[in-house]
Amino acid sequence: MKRIFDIVFSLVALLITGWFLMICYVIATVETQSNGIFLQRRVGQFGKVFTIFKLKTIHPSTSQVTFFGRFFRKYKIDELPQFFNVLLGNMSVVGPRPDIEGYYDQLQGESRKILELKPGLTSEASIKYYNEDQLLEQQENPLIYNDTVLFPDKVKMNLEYYYHHNLAVDLNIIFKTIF
Repeated sequence: MKRIFDIVFSLVALLITGWFLMICYVIATVETQSNGIFLQRRVGQFGKVFTIFKLKTIHPSTSQVTFFGRFFRKYKIDELPQFFNVLLGNMSVVGPRPDIEGYYDQLQGESRKILELKPGLTSEASIKYYNEDQLLEQQENPLIYNDTVLFPDKVKMNLEYYYHHNLAVDLNIIFKTIF
């Protein structure tokens, strides 16, 4: 049932936002002077690595966030291409946000249950930490803060989702994400 929901939701979302996504892709391509799609390896369901799609927001030669890239990141527009990841089946609309290697794939004990879930476009943790970049910028040591504060809290929240997820919970998370 969840897979059918993911496919229908993603198709509808892409039909509604497709024109906007194409404009943003062209802007990202022009602004970064490269392919406007950013590809990155992320840890997915059962620890399997997959390639995530995002709009490119950093100029490859300067490593600086572009003018429109800041806007895309602030409003999470750079995440829209991930609806294609959902259609491909390596992501879900709702689930733990996929992380780079070295985090979820390193979980131990009960926390590894998170890897049984498909990663999602949104989650309670991504709503709570919608301003994660700003939080990290304010820290003296962002990596330590992420590893000791943010990541453990995300694991806790994602485990809570693991034990209690259903369509009603997913719809509530989608509603909170949009509004």
